[in-house]
Amino acid sequence: MDLGIAGKKALVCGASSGLGYACAEALVKDGVHVVIAARTEGPLREAAERLAAHGAGRVDWIAADVTADEGRARIFAAHPAFDILITNAGGPAPGDFRQWDRETWHKAIDANMLAPIELIKATVDGMMARGFGRIINLTSSAVKSPVDGLGLSTGARSGLTGFVASLARSTVARGVTINNLLPGAFDTARLASNFAAQAQREGKTPEEVRSARFAKHPAHRPGQPSELGHTCAYLCSVHAGYINGQNILIDGGSFNGVF
Repeated sequence: MDLGIAGKKALVCGASSGLGYACAEALVKDGVHVVIAARTEGPLREAAERLAAHGAGRVDWIAADVTADEGRARIFAAHPAFDILITNAGGPAPGDFRQWDRETWHKAIDANMLAPIELIKATVDGMMARGFGRIINLTSSAVKSPVDGLGLSTGARSGLTGFVASLARSTVARGVTINNLLPGAFDTARLASNFAAQAQREGKTPEEVRSARFAKHPAHRPGQPSELGHTCAYLCSVHAGYINGQNILIDGGSFNGVF
């Protein structure tokens, strides 16, 4: 399918690896000019080289912390306008809310709520003026199906979800859609590190933890990053202009519910 977005320009955050990289890969294969951003220069440069080697679109990279004013300013100084925005940030560590002080909460909210809102603020008016825009926030399945211990992530991301629900209704008539992708368990380095940490706590091997987890999963496997990446690319396409203000769960059926 021709997505109709060749030549469009996209900013993809947290794109040096994992799900952010998968989104960038799917977009660049469809001819999108992709600007990838992440904090660490080395892995980001390597990701850009891999993307450029097999993509049809141009690839640029900027090492920047998008949770900081300075980092965002550096991106928009180099690239003032985008047609597509993919926000993405790793969630804070799990824990007991009794141990979280005000500073811990502020860091989580900055990364998983306020930074995406600032990125949206910097791009959405230009998108509306040009008559086309796609904004996708990578959040978490925990927004729909909360997980014990992930209160920092769920709380901050739920704030973003509520904000998007309001804003999206005011942009779609000008050709700009805003949606959230809610990934479940995907086969990334982050998931592997989570299994390793759990294995250490429980005196098991990471493979034992992984096998036990997916034995209970309806799909009996984790999601592949490319599956989310292609879903993201479709939501960015000209064909998805009537999908707006939605929270799209991608978890292989793990959430046990009707809606």
